[in-house]
Amino acid sequence: MKNLTMLLFVFITITHLATAQETNSFPVQASIENGIIEGNYDTHTGIQRYFGIPFAQPPLGELRWKAPQPLDNWSGVKETKAFGPRPMQTMVFGDMKSRSNGVSEDCLYLNVWTPANRNTKDLPVLVYFFGGGNVAGDASEPRYDGESMAKEGIVVVTTNYRLNIFGFLAHPELSAEASYKASGNYGLLDQNAALNWVNNNITAFGGDPSKVTIAGESAGSIGASQQMASPLSKDLIAGAIGESGAGINPTMSPVSLKDAENMGMEFAKNAGYPTLAELRKLSTREVYEIYNESKRFGFPAVLDGYFLPKTLPEIFESKEQAMVPLLLGWNSAEIPGMAFTQGPYTEENYVKKVKEAYPKQYKKVLELYPHGSEKEIELSATALASDRFISYSTWKWFDLHRKNSDQSVYRYLYSKLRPPLVDNSLASGLAGGTVTKGSDAPAAPKAVGAPHACEIEYCMGNLHLVDDYAWTADDYKVSKEMMTYFANFIKTGNPNGEGLPNWDAATAKDTTPPVMVLDTESKLINAPNDARYQFLDKAFKN
Repeated sequence: MKNLTMLLFVFITITHLATAQETNSFPVQASIENGIIEGNYDTHTGIQRYFGIPFAQPPLGELRWKAPQPLDNWSGVKETKAFGPRPMQTMVFGDMKSRSNGVSEDCLYLNVWTPANRNTKDLPVLVYFFGGGNVAGDASEPRYDGESMAKEGIVVVTTNYRLNIFGFLAHPELSAEASYKASGNYGLLDQNAALNWVNNNITAFGGDPSKVTIAGESAGSIGASQQMASPLSKDLIAGAIGESGAGINPTMSPVSLKDAENMGMEFAKNAGYPTLAELRKLSTREVYEIYNESKRFGFPAVLDGYFLPKTLPEIFESKEQAMVPLLLGWNSAEIPGMAFTQGPYTEENYVKKVKEAYPKQYKKVLELYPHGSEKEIELSATALASDRFISYSTWKWFDLHRKNSDQSVYRYLYSKLRPPLVDNSLASGLAGGTVTKGSDAPAAPKAVGAPHACEIEYCMGNLHLVDDYAWTADDYKVSKEMMTYFANFIKTGNPNGEGLPNWDAATAKDTTPPVMVLDTESKLINAPNDARYQFLDKAFKN
């Protein structure tokens, strides 16, 4: 009964918010290259909202597993007041709380929030890519909502892109039919298509196409790193923000086209549909179920010679990336230490796992990640697990750009501990949202840092839209500060501003580069543990 009451409360709250938005709004139109669209102008906030704007043809039928195709023009007025369908996916990371209109292959839609009045022009633009491991997520999630950032004088765009088998399958026949003779990367090409749409249309919303900053978290951050590296996108952006993730070994790094094609061909053969013609004849349901039955976690990005001609380290070391300011960082406890120890935080177990992972260099690892007590083992195991998962790859992106560009590079460590959940029958999900705790689930260990994905609603100013946690005044303080840093960076390429702790950029020669620790009392420190990343850099052979 309690759960039913909670569900009813959530439904009523969401319905009330949606109704309130419409009650305070009147229709407003914008003329873009394919026709006229109609959104809503909120008289209480001054923000115009256009949701569910198509930016490419629906990737259906013969367009399944093809690069996004240009839209046809339409006549009349297209209503864009509701989020379009989210990309095909199953529930991978708890409850992501989508506000979108169902799940569909027809998912190539984006959303715009703008503070522009009738005379406004040349506003800075933020294009945000959602996270979810390239297997889940969508641009309508409340934590990505663009209204708070739009109130800072920024045009905000969130965009969908294809996921999992629909977004990343490669196959020799797909490569043969493509004009660029490669396959895979369709989700990344969708992101590029959205950037091209912004370049061609954002002036209609008061934005400046020469002031576009891309940003994202986790897979969205990985996407931002890849867009920054791609010859197709690098000239479409003026800045980049990365939150926990870059497409660099060992974090969702690309594979060779041949390996990707073989992977896709083997998958198709095992599914019983070895040819492209057979695969394209399958219904959405059939592809969805075949993929889910395979237990795969998506398909990798591809070194296709088109979107990604080389690995990110090769591109950055050749100084072929977008030469733009970069702000990036990661969280202080991305994943629990037991993801590495696979057992208790005892010296015996920890040393055993370190020796298994680094048989020839375990002594060095134990120096870098020490083990003097159970608490120290927990902290070290958390650091090592987090570094191997996503922190190192983000550091490598940071290190590559500061050493191979003349642009400002700003680094943060997000450290604010999250408050308790409002509903103690729930537990936090790995990539945001919550999951139901089993009745026999042990109590979660006390957090030793900020987990993966927890900073999104802070940096986008959306704590008020995420009702899972018992937010405090300190949480709202950190959110305001982080959002202001991000907004300043989007506007000027520099996060600094009045009333904020000073944040120095890193230089190529810094041995302990400055790091902004974002917490209840934010402060700039010299990086204390970069020797760990230098060690992992050699271990991962990047």
